[in-house]
Amino acid sequence: MNGAEALLRTARAAGLDLCLANPGTTEMPLVAALDAVPGMRAVLGLFEGVCTGAADGYGRMTGRPALTLLHLGPGLANGLANLHNARRAGTPLVNLVGDHATWHRAADAPLASEIEALARPMSGFVRTTARAAALAEDAADAIAAALGPPGAVATLVVPADCQWDPAPGPAAPRRPPARAGAAPAALEAARAALASGEPALVLLGGAALSEPGLRSAAAVAARTGARLACDGFFARMERGRGLPAPERLSYFPEQAAAYLGGFRHLVLAGARAPVAFFGYPGGASDLVPPGCAVHALAAPGDDAAAALAALAEALEAPPALVPARKRPVPPGGAALDAAALGEALAALQPEGAIVVDESATSGLPYALAAPAAAPHTVLALTGGAIGQGLPCAVGAALACPDRRVVALQADGSGLYTAQALWTAAREELDVTVVVCANRAYRILRFEMGRAGLVEPGPQALALTDLGDPVIDWCALARGFGVPAVRAETADLLVDALARALATPGPSLIEAVLP
Repeated sequence: MNGAEALLRTARAAGLDLCLANPGTTEMPLVAALDAVPGMRAVLGLFEGVCTGAADGYGRMTGRPALTLLHLGPGLANGLANLHNARRAGTPLVNLVGDHATWHRAADAPLASEIEALARPMSGFVRTTARAAALAEDAADAIAAALGPPGAVATLVVPADCQWDPAPGPAAPRRPPARAGAAPAALEAARAALASGEPALVLLGGAALSEPGLRSAAAVAARTGARLACDGFFARMERGRGLPAPERLSYFPEQAAAYLGGFRHLVLAGARAPVAFFGYPGGASDLVPPGCAVHALAAPGDDAAAALAALAEALEAPPALVPARKRPVPPGGAALDAAALGEALAALQPEGAIVVDESATSGLPYALAAPAAAPHTVLALTGGAIGQGLPCAVGAALACPDRRVVALQADGSGLYTAQALWTAAREELDVTVVVCANRAYRILRFEMGRAGLVEPGPQALALTDLGDPVIDWCALARGFGVPAVRAETADLLVDALARALATPGPSLIEAVLP
């Protein structure tokens, strides 16, 4: 067998089964090898950012890496924004990036570039294979690096001759290290802080936002009076009726600082200490208030759910009762705004749905209503690089074909990777896209005001406007093969959403918001 087949057989032996690809000439041996390796599904993305974003969604839902197959440095560069999000989320992901044959590099051909230099900022592991005989072992190392806690982006650069030359065969899978629980000293420090009676907050992240983690955290809070919160840009959280619902820190630093200001203890369970999303004139980076002691129970890569279970046991905390929440009622009437949209989705989404939330300024009402919705999983915009929502939804649907995926999508950021709609259509994925069409970069208008631009001029306003000309999302979706309807009233939205959620395959609803 050649190096390409040895690589893919190594990946299959390690449990990988999905390759999200936008290949070119230098990846042709790997493309051919996909037909020689049973069990490896190949999915085409029309843009590399779709491949990397889908790999992020797949990894968040399965805990296993998907492969991406990208064409040289420019192809990798096209996917970097969603690799940034995956890195921030701790998603296991393996990039295979083709390169010129080793003997052709010195020619400085038009597509030659420093691929490792492009990959390194977004990757926890970067390596260039030197010869075909080493390719399988290099792949096994990359997969192990991706799976090592907290989960990482691993990038393997694969010269073309290393793919086509003969290779000895696949490599055995590596065993990644186990995730750590709470160290005894950290457990005791957190226990003592929470038992002190002083105002305390437990900030949740990573595995702490799983159902077991949330239930243990709720038990701790009920026993000690501590509050529970999470960052607004978490990687994955279980939500809905019957589950504890931690508060989400605000994106705006002054609001987050005001919320945190009264606490004397901050216990970190799978989360980092909070910092401002951006620096502002006269502002600060650190949001932890003066006089508040920080206790690191579990780092982002640790088993935060196990750490919280140990903390609940140390506090002798019985299971907590979760307040009963009545499922939202679908709104009626003519007015359609973000509140009606949030209520409609929370009322109609099926149990077990996966909601990929890149709704930006339109999503707060849904976030407030979601704790009363049927139990579901939420994937958020962890790294803040927009254009994640549609590809991430595709990846989640590939990971969980038995679950309905809802992409709650801001219109401006959705345009970054709208090509994901085509992949959803081609693969017949059960993805319902709800576009929050306010026809503006609304967050930038908020930021203008915060920057002191009370009366922005025509050029500044033009850089936040998406309404001239109006973007026809329904025509765009149909052009990619996805059925679409426009909803301009709450009644129309409820009807369209009910039909879409009950119909197999992808669909799009353009919700026109004021």
